[in-house]
Amino acid sequence: MPNFLTIFLLLFLVFPARAEMAAPMRLPVDDHQLVFETAKGKVSLDAEIADTDAERMRGLMNRTDLPENRAMLFVFDQTRMVMMWMKNTPLPLDMLFVTRDGAIATIRENTEPFSEAVISSIVPVSFVIELRAGAAKRLGLAMGDMVRHPSICGQCTAQ
Repeated sequence: MPNFLTIFLLLFLVFPARAEMAAPMRLPVDDHQLVFETAKGKVSLDAEIADTDAERMRGLMNRTDLPENRAMLFVFDQTRMVMMWMKNTPLPLDMLFVTRDGAIATIRENTEPFSEAVISSIVPVSFVIELRAGAAKRLGLAMGDMVRHPSICGQCTAQ
């Protein structure tokens, strides 16, 4: 039978690490906005940039808030098929899968919170943008619309 000190050390060492992993990640708002070029005109949103493996893995997990004027931009190192899921994500989201040149290739609207179902880009992409559910429709976003941001197009500037 374990002694009191062993139990205390186990609780002290193990549970804080689990609590830290469950804490939502909050990335700083980038200096440049995401600019969507839609049939309705240009629409700009603030962006949090997830460009490391750790940031891409955590994304909006455990987040209970995402302002309507904000998005999370996932930047991948190479163009490839991207598979996302909503495990540990309590907010329904719209996901935009974006090609290397900034074109929206696939839109997945109103994804199911906490779902482990795979959400596929269908085609190779370099970026994923997550928005609050309903934002894609509200902003008039469509496949083929262009997205501008220095992370997407190094020669472009978001205006």
